[in-house]
Amino acid sequence: MLRCQVTQWMRYLSQLETFGVTVALEKVPVKSTALEGTNKYVAPHLRSRVGNESEEFSQIRRRVRGLLNRLSESNVESITGRSVHNLPLLQPQLSNIPCLQSLGRTVGCQIISEEILASCSGGPRGNEQYAAVFAAFVAGMACLVGIDFGAKLLASLAKCFEDVYLEGDNLSLRNLTLLLSYLYIFGVCSSDLIYDFMIILSKRLMEIDVSTILTILQCCGMKLRGDDPAAMKNFILSVQNRANELKVSSRDGEAKTSGKRMEFMLETICDIKNNKKRPKEDTAHHTRIKKWLQKLRVEDVLIRGLKWSKLLDPDKKGQWWLSGDMASTTDNIEEVASTIDREALEAQKMLQLAAAQRMNTDARKAIFCIIMSGEDYIDAFQKLLRLDLPGKQDREVMRVLVECCLQEKVFNKYYTVLAAKLCSHDKNHKFTLQYCLWDHFKELESMELIRSMNLSKFVAEMVASFTLSISVLKGVDLSDTAQLTPKRIVHFRMLFEAIFDYSDSLIWNIFTRIAVTP
Repeated sequence: MLRCQVTQWMRYLSQLETFGVTVALEKVPVKSTALEGTNKYVAPHLRSRVGNESEEFSQIRRRVRGLLNRLSESNVESITGRSVHNLPLLQPQLSNIPCLQSLGRTVGCQIISEEILASCSGGPRGNEQYAAVFAAFVAGMACLVGIDFGAKLLASLAKCFEDVYLEGDNLSLRNLTLLLSYLYIFGVCSSDLIYDFMIILSKRLMEIDVSTILTILQCCGMKLRGDDPAAMKNFILSVQNRANELKVSSRDGEAKTSGKRMEFMLETICDIKNNKKRPKEDTAHHTRIKKWLQKLRVEDVLIRGLKWSKLLDPDKKGQWWLSGDMASTTDNIEEVASTIDREALEAQKMLQLAAAQRMNTDARKAIFCIIMSGEDYIDAFQKLLRLDLPGKQDREVMRVLVECCLQEKVFNKYYTVLAAKLCSHDKNHKFTLQYCLWDHFKELESMELIRSMNLSKFVAEMVASFTLSISVLKGVDLSDTAQLTPKRIVHFRMLFEAIFDYSDSLIWNIFTRIAVTP
């Protein structure tokens, strides 16, 4: 039967050559597997175990690979939703498969990232449409799952690119470059990362670097120029300086710098610099994808100020979620176990602290633990959004936040930044915050001095950031001398002193917002 298939295939090739169609047969590299060197048959459901991967992981990997194989511009929205809501690795409570309920969110995101990079790296030759669909999928997943998904995928993409760069696989490099370019176009990363990446390439400026830079410029060059013209100028100077150094330092500089690819790259850079190159017009599918991502608020998952070297740094800190990767980077099982026990003990202490702070409902306890254990305000904001509180329980967010701020011994601006972020995301939080502050104003007479001072600074920060208007004080009658007790006078004195510490222009804007228009 195999001989018949080969014969039919050779007959098909000869027919194509008869009509003038040439078919290039490329040698496909075969990856070495654990089955090489043995003639023993291994059943399909047992082959994953030979590769030291559990059956649970391999089953999830097959499901992810099946979804990605069906991915296209027309169904990227539905497949992204299915990946989030149906895969148990992201939300185990939705799973009906007992053997998969133990898989965590971090493992699921890692499997999806690996499959995305594998599909893009070995995908069609330089297919922009293929890369755009996968970039849209990543952007949608980052919006629905969290900003950590996009950050970790970018780190994996950077490492994969450097590995493939050393191998010299031009096809995979072009595909990964297109994926990175469309991740920038769809708002997963900012222009800072792309410029930093291109400057690193321009310092080497080998043939493969020229091809990579040219791919980026053709894909999103005009968008880069529009987002940051100053950075584009610095990049152009870097390329020109490196090209001049190659001409001077090498004897056959003319042969190295006069290649068609180099000339075309320099012409493309010149056209972008002089604004002669027209930006690519979005296709109907891309326009629909961008509208879909806008509805998901893709701007909230945009990672700014990221550098290529930071992605390759194994000891990344700051806004990186490394807690889930601890087990994979630690070989000592006892150390991992002690770390897990310590985290469980800290979680138990956090719940006890929540109970001591009169967090008497499950919603208030969950909000309290998220606010107090957040790595930064972005981390806490993302986790609060994923709480998905039913009914009117979302009102508890602001009340718990203000209570945590008032309990501090020293005022912490973390709470004001988080409150401003929540108010900008949903105006209902702003109304809840106003009512919460009015309730605290009524308790000034019996309030401790440290709580009163924290409250005054909190209100001053919210007013100075224009999250709230100075009209929030309308609930207090400052003209009624009967209400102005010593404690109230001290409180509002601290409040206005904190406001008057800002610049004159800011103070003018604060009060003119409530001025009567003549």
